[in-house]
Amino acid sequence: MVEAMSTDAAPAPHTATAAESAELAVVTRAGLAESRHVGSAVLVGPEGEVLKRLGAPESIMFPRSSLKPLQALASLRAGALVSPEAVALACGSHVGSQRHQDVAASVLAKERLDESHLKCPVAYPARSADLEAHIRADKIETALAYNCSGKHAVFLAATRTQGSRLATYTDPDHPLQLMVNEVYAEYCGEAPTTLGVDGCGAPAAAMSLTGLARGIGRLSSALTQRDAEVHAFTVAQAMLDYPWAVRGVGEPDTVVMEQLGLITKSGAEGVLVVAAPDGTTAAVKTLDGSSRPNHLVALSLLAAAGKVDLDDLERTLKILVNPITGGADKRPAGGLRLSESVTAQL
Repeated sequence: MVEAMSTDAAPAPHTATAAESAELAVVTRAGLAESRHVGSAVLVGPEGEVLKRLGAPESIMFPRSSLKPLQALASLRAGALVSPEAVALACGSHVGSQRHQDVAASVLAKERLDESHLKCPVAYPARSADLEAHIRADKIETALAYNCSGKHAVFLAATRTQGSRLATYTDPDHPLQLMVNEVYAEYCGEAPTTLGVDGCGAPAAAMSLTGLARGIGRLSSALTQRDAEVHAFTVAQAMLDYPWAVRGVGEPDTVVMEQLGLITKSGAEGVLVVAAPDGTTAAVKTLDGSSRPNHLVALSLLAAAGKVDLDDLERTLKILVNPITGGADKRPAGGLRLSESVTAQL
């Protein structure tokens, strides 16, 4: 949950309403629409120009963990010296496997720190096999298994280099967090309109969905632009080189990066941003926070722009979109399809 830090009496910034939102995808059963996903989506080009829009992508929202690549960039800019694998973990919302935990722990150990310095909550591994191994080893909940531990570990490495206070690295007025906001303004073209508290304890910036798309698109374009910031290239390349660290083997964001070579990052409450190497980027936000339609919508928009091969799209969606089935023999019963609002844009 995001709780507002601001006590300003001014009216709250405008967020999208149901009336402003567009239908993005439909779940069908026996030919009838069983559920309808509504929200906003935007496709921006390499220069940040809006190519397609649905709903109200100019309204503000909390991108949540979709901003982690830009937070990682800020940490590198602040002087964090970490491995590419650790950079990918800093961009990630990982599943807490032992492999993920080990990378986070190695970042801390290099700085002569340990998990007690992390300000994120403790957690158990998210997947059952990892959880069983964790419990069999007589381990308890640990901050290293929390999905944001990589970001926090690299925050600490940057803070150590800055020479600023370790104990307050998540405070919104900490030098590192001020640098994060500078990166948002520079890359997204927007300063955060509101700062909340994210689930991990770090500041959660609010901005438009279009701003998010522009920011991650500019970062991704560092893969092909000779004059791009070196830290942006480092972040984008690390995500593609170590996609397992960003989420986990078999998880949707990881699958998209492995199969299609697109920078991909989900955020809580139904946010997704997917960027091609030239900076063309799709971003999606569902109104009710569901993530079910997001990869289908974002990848379809990118395919319409010629950034995803149609055969590759079909193959990848077969992995990502779970069929609607019934019975022990898993008979086909329905499916998830794009709404007419989206197909009209393709």
